[in-house]
Amino acid sequence: MKFRLFAALICLLPAAAALAQNLPPRRSFEIATGPVAGTYFPMGELIARVVSHPPGLARCERNALCGPPGMVVLAKSSDGAVFNVLAVNAGLAASGLAQGNVVADAVAGRGAFRKQGRQTHIRVMADLFPESMQILVARSSPIKSVKDLRGKRVSLGNPNSGADVIAGEILAAYGVRPKALLRETYEVSGGLLRKGKIDALFFLGGAPNPLISDLIGRGDARLIPIDGPGRSRLIAKVKGLSADIIPPGAYRGTPRVETISCHTLWIVKDSAPADAVYDLVRALYHPSNRQILADGPSPAQEIKLGETISLLSVPLHPGAAKFYREAGQLPAPPPVKPLPKKKQ
Repeated sequence: MKFRLFAALICLLPAAAALAQNLPPRRSFEIATGPVAGTYFPMGELIARVVSHPPGLARCERNALCGPPGMVVLAKSSDGAVFNVLAVNAGLAASGLAQGNVVADAVAGRGAFRKQGRQTHIRVMADLFPESMQILVARSSPIKSVKDLRGKRVSLGNPNSGADVIAGEILAAYGVRPKALLRETYEVSGGLLRKGKIDALFFLGGAPNPLISDLIGRGDARLIPIDGPGRSRLIAKVKGLSADIIPPGAYRGTPRVETISCHTLWIVKDSAPADAVYDLVRALYHPSNRQILADGPSPAQEIKLGETISLLSVPLHPGAAKFYREAGQLPAPPPVKPLPKKKQ
């Protein structure tokens, strides 16, 4: 019996070898995301699942449903947006997620990028979804507004993250100088808020978020609004931010909360192959992948084609631009004028 099984396996080897020869070579493509407890990491995992095209994956046999044949896309945790932009620009990460205002600062060499200078190799693949700033304080705290954070202990999230950058802009717009500024992970910051060792936590991401749901659901925290003249000054100063709300019921027992939001971009280095970028973006927006996105974290439901792609202040990657033109989201490039004939 063992001999017959062995002989059968030997007979299968040529067929398996032939099949392996027909499969495209495996190659990897990473997405630098953010802290595991934030929005970017689970969203990066979901995007990777949608666009990956590992050798032999049956669901990718349908044309254009997945990314380039053989490409395995991986989400990698990171400190967040500023780190991701620097890594992509330097070629240390194939792609990354970052807020639109952070990317605009990077390309211009301002804000968090003053020391490093202009990040000239950044290009946009997709405008993915909005994310809201959520400021948490202890449930029993007397803090009612951003102004009340004056002289308090505040966590801005991970260093080199979008939350860190935007939280600093918010405090400046309201003229608030806290007693102490911490830059800790969301998990650590949540624990410090529970223990009364900090007074407020800035969180940037989709609502609802599991960590925030847990803090509010256990009665440890509540949200305070970002509104009034301070918000108006903030939006006027920082391009890419807009007035928004956290809808009622997003968290248990929480009413509508005024806030600000920004858009998350999927960025890539300018030297990335145009055909690969085209295939990845096409797969992301393929109609047959809508259900996978709909079943993911709440921000994934916002990933859809829209006219905002034409309003970006940061250049699109040529491969992405080609897709958006074909999808009717961008105008066709102007025709190339023929060179004038030389006089004889």
